[in-house]
Amino acid sequence: MSAGAILEVCDVTRWFGGLAANKNVTIEVRRGEILALIGPNGAGKSTLFNLIAGAFPPTSGRILFEGREITGLPATRRCGLGIARTFQVPRSFDSMKVVENVMVGSFVRYPGTRAAREAAWKVLEFAGLADAGEVQTNELTPPEKRRLELARALATEPKLLLLDEVMTGLTPAEAQKGIQIVRKAREAGITIVMVEHVMEVVMPLVDRAVVLHNGEVLAEGHPKDVVRNDSVITAYLGDRHRAAS
Repeated sequence: MSAGAILEVCDVTRWFGGLAANKNVTIEVRRGEILALIGPNGAGKSTLFNLIAGAFPPTSGRILFEGREITGLPATRRCGLGIARTFQVPRSFDSMKVVENVMVGSFVRYPGTRAAREAAWKVLEFAGLADAGEVQTNELTPPEKRRLELARALATEPKLLLLDEVMTGLTPAEAQKGIQIVRKAREAGITIVMVEHVMEVVMPLVDRAVVLHNGEVLAEGHPKDVVRNDSVITAYLGDRHRAAS
């Protein structure tokens, strides 16, 4: 692994029956950066997320985290090593209080109930949800549930945080809250990889973007350069973007 990299995906392919969702994908995630995975629906972004998080293994290729091969490790082991993720559709425990949902994450580092609860409250403060800590989770609004999903992942104290469309469906005001939390997480030393479709979020927030198309890496680089790439415009952004740029 090259110096400064926290994650390396090496020539990874994943087949589902006769369909290759990812084909020979090689990317490097640098420690401390915010990296965006963008591309059209069906490009293989969620599959790559699942491979990194350990939901299922690649058909071929290798994944390394902090220089250690994790290709065959289950998601629970990867979480223990410092990889956390959110889900595109928030997965909350609606019969529990908000703070109890976050404790599910903090138990990864704090086995005792008291310590886990204290850690959960700190994360709720960080995520701007402290006022809702004692509320039943089913009373939260959809944007609040997205922030709760993010808070629970942060409670595992990750080194690498995988965010799957955390800004989708948010109002501009809620999206700004989400952006602030992501920036604060990076300032706290967390490396972030995010799947995102909202280009208004991607452009000012991320350091680099990787574009996937048909399961393969189409382009990568600074967001301003990527969105001017003719192949990216043709495959993903469309001619209206070409005219605007």
